[in-house]
Amino acid sequence: MTSLIQIIMLILDVIWFIVIVHVILSWLINFQVLSLRQPITAQIWDGLNRVLEPLYTPIRRILPDMGGIDLAPLVLLIGIYALRIVIANNAAMLIGAV
Repeated sequence: MTSLIQIIMLILDVIWFIVIVHVILSWLINFQVLSLRQPITAQIWDGLNRVLEPLYTPIRRILPDMGGIDLAPLVLLIGIYALRIVIANNAAMLIGAV
């Protein structure tokens, strides 16, 4: 059971990292530091969007329209952090139940 909890925590850490990379890349594209005309940038951007859009879409449905400000990544990061806290605080109980 400990291994399963560690794997879940690892997956949450990877998702956290991917969201942070997506946010930083979006800033670099919006401030024209990077261009989507560059093939590698476009491929990375497309790949990140394909991975994260299924996570962002339900959050965007719930959030009100903020007029161009996308708070879905922030809400997702807070959700991941909250989930990590719940798992960490209840890990001993989950391990002891087995």
